[in-house]
Amino acid sequence: MTLPVLFGANIDPTWQDPHQPRHLARSADESGLDLVTVQDHPYQRAFYDTWTLISYLAATTQRVTIVPTVANLPLRPPAVLAKSAASLDILSGGRVQLGLGAGAFWDAIAAMGGPRRDKKEAVDALDEAIEVIRLMWSGQRSVRFDGSHYRLSGVHPGPAPSPALGIWLGAYGPRTIRLTGTKADGWMPSLGFLGLDRLGEAVARLHAAAEQAGRDPHALRKVYNLNGIIGSESPEPFQGSIRQWTDQLVDVVQRFGMNAFVYWPNDDHARQLRIFAEQVVPEVRQAITG
Repeated sequence: MTLPVLFGANIDPTWQDPHQPRHLARSADESGLDLVTVQDHPYQRAFYDTWTLISYLAATTQRVTIVPTVANLPLRPPAVLAKSAASLDILSGGRVQLGLGAGAFWDAIAAMGGPRRDKKEAVDALDEAIEVIRLMWSGQRSVRFDGSHYRLSGVHPGPAPSPALGIWLGAYGPRTIRLTGTKADGWMPSLGFLGLDRLGEAVARLHAAAEQAGRDPHALRKVYNLNGIIGSESPEPFQGSIRQWTDQLVDVVQRFGMNAFVYWPNDDHARQLRIFAEQVVPEVRQAITG
């Protein structure tokens, strides 16, 4: 199975200009991009609540898929998160995916009343959360789960989402990448934390985990978050010209099998996203489809 290559824009959930996220999302929608992602840091004073914002953005756009990148699991109980995602999936006509992460910034999470977890506990909780979310999406009359971090005691799940709704993990370590290949539908690493020099090894680990679980690794959505700038020629990846960006994106598709890219501009967000959508993406699409 070969998935089409998707392209998207990351939109910061800032409220200093109350309407900027909506303007950027509509621009991405109208310019033909496939995805809009929004980071989730509830403890960040400068940010809107991400789930409220992505629901609003879904209602004010027509075609883009909206993805939290990634939903803050320690502050969002998975059963409730599953119901929120399923509800938005139905209300938006299938235009949402559930990006999910183990958590970080534990001091800030604890300050907001959330748990403080070490690395093992965080991954254990993420693993359990996937099980809980799948049960909440199962359409069964009653579901139960007894884990160390989460429990379901005969809850009646609903609504059942569309088959298109999946779980995409932000994963970097060997265990979380293995978890992604075994249980998730997509992978969302970022260039800033997983550079091109280590991407091939991570992809190989992901594919091996999927194959060992009897899954098709090529059916996994593999999203590469790219922080950078489109401008003059540069020796740095994703810091150069339109032609350099085009060549580098095509290379990442062909060498590593990544099948989605989300642009996080370093500066001048509206203009940069417009250049990406109108000049870079069409060139890449043409190159990879022949």
